[in-house]
Amino acid sequence: MRDLLFKDLTSSDRKRRIICSSEIMDKEGVRSIIRRYFVYIVKDITEAYAQKPVPSVYVVKRRDTKERKENFFCRVKAGIIIVKDQRQFLVLYAHSLKIGLAAIPAHLSKYSQEA
Repeated sequence: MRDLLFKDLTSSDRKRRIICSSEIMDKEGVRSIIRRYFVYIVKDITEAYAQKPVPSVYVVKRRDTKERKENFFCRVKAGIIIVKDQRQFLVLYAHSLKIGLAAIPAHLSKYSQEA
């Protein structure tokens, strides 16, 4: 079984955009949940604000063998400067990926009934 959810939210002035997707899948006794987030913000650059932010990467992986769960999280943040019609814009973005794996209890899994 696989469930997909997709959202695309754009602000009225088109300077902020959020794209989200979520996928839940049960396969061979393991439930995997994958969530992706993409956020973009556009700002006009003035002379005082002409420096882009320092890129950053954040990664966490956790494993719990007792509860039979595993999680992974990754976030990337950065910005780029673009020029259009002699105007400069700063595009800030953050991308996130979250993955969760968990064993499905035997009485809820259709695979335990087949064996």
